[in-house]
Amino acid sequence: MNLEELSNMISGLFAREEFTAHLLQRSFRQPIGWIELAGVIVLGIILQIFSHQLIKNQKLDNIQNRFVKHLAERLLFPAMMLFSGTILLLVCNALDLTVVWLRLFVFGASWMLMIRVVLALLKFALPAGRLSSSLEHQLATFLWAYFLLWVIGFDDLMINWAKSLQFSIGSSKLSLFTLITGILWVGIIMIFMMWLAKWLDSQLMSSKHLDINLRIVLSKIIKTLLMVLSVLIALPIVGIDLTVLSVFGGALGVGLGFGLQKIASNYVSGFIILADRSIRPGDRLTVNNFTGYVTEITSRFVVLRSGTGQEALIPNETFVTSTVINESYTGKSLYQTLNVQVAYHTDLTLALEILEQAAAAQERVEGKPSAYLIGFGDNGIDLRVGFWVRDPENGFLGLYSAILMTIWKRFNEEDIEFPFPQREIRILPEEQTPSDMAILKAGLQAQQDTKSNEPIDS
Repeated sequence: MNLEELSNMISGLFAREEFTAHLLQRSFRQPIGWIELAGVIVLGIILQIFSHQLIKNQKLDNIQNRFVKHLAERLLFPAMMLFSGTILLLVCNALDLTVVWLRLFVFGASWMLMIRVVLALLKFALPAGRLSSSLEHQLATFLWAYFLLWVIGFDDLMINWAKSLQFSIGSSKLSLFTLITGILWVGIIMIFMMWLAKWLDSQLMSSKHLDINLRIVLSKIIKTLLMVLSVLIALPIVGIDLTVLSVFGGALGVGLGFGLQKIASNYVSGFIILADRSIRPGDRLTVNNFTGYVTEITSRFVVLRSGTGQEALIPNETFVTSTVINESYTGKSLYQTLNVQVAYHTDLTLALEILEQAAAAQERVEGKPSAYLIGFGDNGIDLRVGFWVRDPENGFLGLYSAILMTIWKRFNEEDIEFPFPQREIRILPEEQTPSDMAILKAGLQAQQDTKSNEPIDS
């Protein structure tokens, strides 16, 4: 048997017309059909147990690539079904044995293989969390329903009906079948392009030779070009002329000019802030009284995460048109200060030295701290210690606490007092009552004041 005959034999095993005819003839009418069905079920159970044991025994853990490992785990069972079923079909064909359920077994294995490949590509192409388990089950159910329609030949009726529904777009005529096929091809090619873009993005982000902003810009440009390229490739495949898209060009331009101008502005602003490197992932920013670290730069907004876990989504346009405080623009380290008050009889030279030593003892403090006398307060002398923090993204409260605890311990060892609020209290003499003479004079004055005034001439 030469290679061409073997190829014709294998292709004949997957011929739907021959398979459906045998299925209608045999069905459940003959005992051999029941025996064949039972054998196929047992074969499927054995292969399922064997593949499950291979995965459970961590035989695939040597695969480093996460996508390849996931794909191998998902395709192991259907690949074993397809391989073993094809071998048995070739043996039965060589022995002139007519089988029905084994053909259905091979058809189902090939379809399961295709479904799992599509869902795996879709899962890794979309952002994390977009393809939920329920949506994945719904897509698998839809594909299996189409498989049943394909097996019984009902899909031909649906295709002919879709081809009969035609409509015109400009000077071109399209049918419902052409439109649906175009959408499917666009979806398939777009999924592949999204997976390719995600793989290229991971390669760019892992590169240490390019600036982080340049990597993000290149990643966004690659994603945009691949999405446009997927449409340009898919439409000619199904026979749709690209000039048809010019019909929608005017409406799209008007929509971008009015309804989508903010989106377009944010999209362009995103490229601007990445190109001029004014904002980078990890920078500490203050925007509209909100301070946080840049955790993500998307096409439309920048994600700021504060020390308390709150996240703010700032539109990209804000960073171009408004004032933004970037505390990490030229350097990552931040300068912080702590104020301490001591009593007036304190040895200030020793106190300032203790402040500097307490700050320098912390690993997160960069360089040599400096302590200063900043004023004379009502209750004591005000001192201040300043220092640079090399990792401000880890917060300041724990660092402040450690420095103040060290200062408190050293002050107690050196008998340096923390002053208490001081107040001056005045004790006034007992309340004095008026003398009898004063009371008598006041009564006489009151009597004189109550005399009637002389009449006034009108």
